[in-house]
Amino acid sequence: METLIESGIDFSIFFYNPNIHPVKEYLIRKEENIRFAEKHNIPFIDCDYDTDNWFARAKGMENEPEKGIRCTMCFDMRFERTALYAHEHGFSLISSSLGISRWKNMQQINDCGLRAAAHYPNIQYWDYNWRKHGGAVRMLEISKREEFYQQEIKILPVNNTQSSAKYPKKADRDDQPFYFNLQTN
Repeated sequence: METLIESGIDFSIFFYNPNIHPVKEYLIRKEENIRFAEKHNIPFIDCDYDTDNWFARAKGMENEPEKGIRCTMCFDMRFERTALYAHEHGFSLISSSLGISRWKNMQQINDCGLRAAAHYPNIQYWDYNWRKHGGAVRMLEISKREEFYQQEIKILPVNNTQSSAKYPKKADRDDQPFYFNLQTN
């Protein structure tokens, strides 16, 4: 974000994360995004907490591993909504910082972004490598400086009865504390 701000790129934060549960966790992360956006005068677009769609799409994927087809479904779902919003509101470029995390498959993320953007001739997906030039380390520095909320586990329920898929404690991971898609025009 700071690199985009410093470069003068005009962008907005698009928050669409129906995969985050419980709702308390979702709201904490959303508030962190809003706080950061307001501090830096970045427009913040709040999309629906579309859990019914999430659970419907995740059905049958309860036992899929991280970086598997459930992740592809999740990225597709979020990029589809991002691309549609961009198309309807005059944005020409979408991207995501999800790839900064070593816990994510950057090619998987980029494939989903490219696939979503391909539905609209006026939308391009920017497949920038956020890990380059110390991006992951810088993300951790910014998270500490900004005092971002640090979750203990990544919460990804795959049905309405399952509480979550458990991952290592936050202290053992360098995953980002929140997710967003960027749109620039």
